[in-house]
Amino acid sequence: MEETAWLLQELEPVVTENLERHLSMAKEWMPHEYVPWSQGRDYADLGGTDWDPNESRLSPIARTALEVNLLTEDNLPSYHREIERAFGRDRAWGAWVHRWTAEEGRHAYCIRDYLLVTRGVDPVELERARMQVMETGYDAEEKPILHVLAYVSFQELATRISHRNTGRYAEDPVCERLLSRVATDENLHMVFYRNLVSAAMEVAPGPTMRAIADEMAGFEMPGAVIPGFTRKAAMIAQAGIYDLRIHHDEIVQPLLRHWRVFDIEGLDADGERARDELAATVAALGAQATRFEEQRARTKARVAARQG
Repeated sequence: MEETAWLLQELEPVVTENLERHLSMAKEWMPHEYVPWSQGRDYADLGGTDWDPNESRLSPIARTALEVNLLTEDNLPSYHREIERAFGRDRAWGAWVHRWTAEEGRHAYCIRDYLLVTRGVDPVELERARMQVMETGYDAEEKPILHVLAYVSFQELATRISHRNTGRYAEDPVCERLLSRVATDENLHMVFYRNLVSAAMEVAPGPTMRAIADEMAGFEMPGAVIPGFTRKAAMIAQAGIYDLRIHHDEIVQPLLRHWRVFDIEGLDADGERARDELAATVAALGAQATRFEEQRARTKARVAARQG
């Protein structure tokens, strides 16, 4: 039996179990109840006024973080295509694909509603960026299923942390409540994928270790296609919303501990090589995080000295 088909069959009982678990834990919520509609008013074409930066109660960095989070969520059609390609649309796998897509679909439009109603960001620039991001799309380059499962485990947890921290940084209780709700969805999605990787480690430990090592080494958020992403990610990191230390401590390490990657026995030769590569990647990430923190501290000290 072809490897992908074998894995889909072997993991399907785990998918069924975790889909049932997910449905039992996912609480119904209504996006319209998280948007302060009373703050809204017409824009110029309907007799109102165009956006003015002075209207936004959000800081420039909070606006940037919200834009990145929103534009990342906007690419859902591409993400749906990619996971359906990897998982198929049959039985429990297909049920999960569509449930996940339905839940993810709420995130972009309720964040956008919040931003437009509160005049938090420039709606013209936001729409132009949305068009560019969706025209670019997202391509997983036909990754094997184990690589997809490893990637989405890291990515869903990273997205959860990014939303949670952005909500706190915004200093707006309405925004924090909204992004906390979105982050709760993302956490449940992460748990689903994390549990599948755990199950894959039992039936195919060597290939699963290889997938984790490869995805850890080449990890990149799907929002990398956003215009100016590198500059915006640097701003977000400098603000401490999402940086290398957070990625190392709150995403990578918890997942690797859960999967017990450094305790698993019985790996084949490639699995052992993959584990060695993974250890080196994690060590390098930790060192990078330390250097970044030191440089950020020096920069803050220089700014404080000039202001003093």
